Order: sequence, then C-alpha cells, then structure tokens
Amino acid sequence: MYSSYNFDQEPTDAQNYYFYEKGFDKKELSRIYKGIQSLEETEATTIGGGKNDVRSSKVRWIPQTEEWWWLYEKLSNMAVEANNCLWKFDIHSLPECIQYTEYHASDKGHYTWHQDIGPDILSKRKISLTVQLSDTKDYEGGDLEMWSGGDEKSAVKAYRGAGSVFIFPSYMLHRVTPVTKGTRRSFVLWVGGSHYR
Repeated sequence: MYSSYNFDQEPTDAQNYYFYEKGFDKKELSRIYKGIQSLEETEATTIGGGKNDVRSSKVRWIPQTEEWWWLYEKLSNMAVEANNCLWKFDIHSLPECIQYTEYHASDKGHYTWHQDIGPDILSKRKISLTVQLSDTKDYEGGDLEMWSGGDEKSAVKAYRGAGSVFIFPSYMLHRVTPVTKGTRRSFVLWVGGSHYR
C-alpha cells in the first residue's frame, strides 16, 4: 500500500484579502494630506519601464522619519493582524517607503493589472496595503480591483470610502481602473519578509 509523509501545518487562505472599512479617521487623513504637500512629486514608473499604457499617476514618497513613524507603526500593526488571520507569512521588515499616489482624470489616471512583486527589493514584498484618502464623491472610475483568476468579471472591488484599508498578498493581481472624473488619492506600503520556501 502506498503511503506518504505529511508535515502538519495550519492551513491558510492564500488568495484572500483583509479589510478595514474605517482604518483612518478624518483627522488622520487631514494630517496625512497636509504632511505630503512638502514632499516632491514625480511621475510614477514601473520596473519594466512601462508608462501611460501601463500606469499613469503622480507619486510622492513618505520618508521613514520620526514625523511619519506613527503612520508606519499603524500600518504595520494592521498588516500583522491580517497576516496572523489569513496567510502566516514570515514578515519582519518595512523595506520601502510609503508611496502616496494621485490618479487624475485629466491624465487618464490608471494602473493596469499587475503584481507588486518582482526582482531585487520587490522580491521581499509579502503584503500590500492600500489606504483610500479620497471620498467617493471626489472621483469617478478609479476602482481598486483584485483578481484571483478565472473570469475577469469576478474581480473583487475594494471599498471606496475615505480611510478604508485594503490588505492583500503582494503576489495577487490587482489594478486601478481609469479615473474618468476628478482625482483619486491613496497611498500604499509593502511589508517585507523572507523568500517563499
């Protein structure tokens, strides 16, 4: 009779997401928006160099300084809670700065289907967090969607309310659909860890 050896481990939910409907209150959102005004704005890019057809947005990088540490701490605590609940990844660092992003309808702001992982420092990404800063009424289009395969129509749309936080594994396909009116403001952070084994 054939037999095999299995090493017991707790099952996880590798394609699921975690969500805070009101992760940040209005006072915190105002503090963030005021704080980023002094940061340099640049055109967003991708590792592959794709521009406009792949991604159209403006970004600012929030430094890991004492002024901003409250924000990093809050986001990392959210990531730990989500990870403990769903994925059990080996996470231990914040290797990158928070990326504040604006998608403008006037620039056909969007980001096509992509993953947050890749070579070099991107290989350390395990968990992606997206925080919504704009009120739903501030823009049209610009939906954050996550896709786990199958029919594209089955993609999950993230809640649009200001202050909401959407957390998911960095290997999951996701996109921001074209903004057709107004401006969508958000920021993202990636939590790092050891290589998958």
